Amino acid sequence: MEWKKCYLDVILVPLGFLISIGYHFWLWYTVRTHPHTTIIGINASGRRNWVAAMMKDNDKKNILAVQSLRNTIMGATLMATTSILLCSGLAAIVSSTYSVKKPLEDTVYGGHGEFMISLKYVTLLSIFLFSFFCHSLSIRFINQVNILINTPQDPIMSLVTPEYVNEILEKGFLLNTVGNRLFYAALPLLLWIFGPVLVFLCSLTMVPVLYNLDFVVTGANKGKMQLNENRDFV
Repeated sequence: MEWKKCYLDVILVPLGFLISIGYHFWLWYTVRTHPHTTIIGINASGRRNWVAAMMKDNDKKNILAVQSLRNTIMGATLMATTSILLCSGLAAIVSSTYSVKKPLEDTVYGGHGEFMISLKYVTLLSIFLFSFFCHSLSIRFINQVNILINTPQDPIMSLVTPEYVNEILEKGFLLNTVGNRLFYAALPLLLWIFGPVLVFLCSLTMVPVLYNLDFVVTGANKGKMQLNENRDFV
């Protein structure tokens, strides 16, 4: 009888993951092919221009550059701290003997065995750990940009060019984006504690929400964006 209860977990939870993974693969493909139809592509183009402007007139804009990067570091630090705190709480729950580890078996659909309960918490713990890892690396890269962007420019001898600084900055923002998306992916997994049906419904609901956050509604300036794609984004 318990295996029959697990059928919903076996079907709905992987299906919810596939919906989310499929959306993000499509987003990645769109960013690579039509970047200026997405927030990610437009922001990447803006950061490239920002780095060039900061390094070109560094004597006047060095404080602005440091403050802008510091705000980004503070945001990544907040997410990293939140992730590791949630990891600590989940680790305490997994290692405890309290009844909080056991779902309400009379009202929750899906498997209720010890293995299934452990799988739910360990999966959540892994997602938050990877999110913390990505945010930590993001802080590292952005801290490097914080120093390199104020490096005096020597056209002949300097190895720190705007292109190099922008590449490091993009790695930091990419890791920050991945860490945030992992954090968002943990929301359906939190609902998995209360049943696999909620996981599927939450994953299905998050796709249109993320779509509205990731894509730009193209209108009269659509042609301008398409002309800039080949020039500004590689």
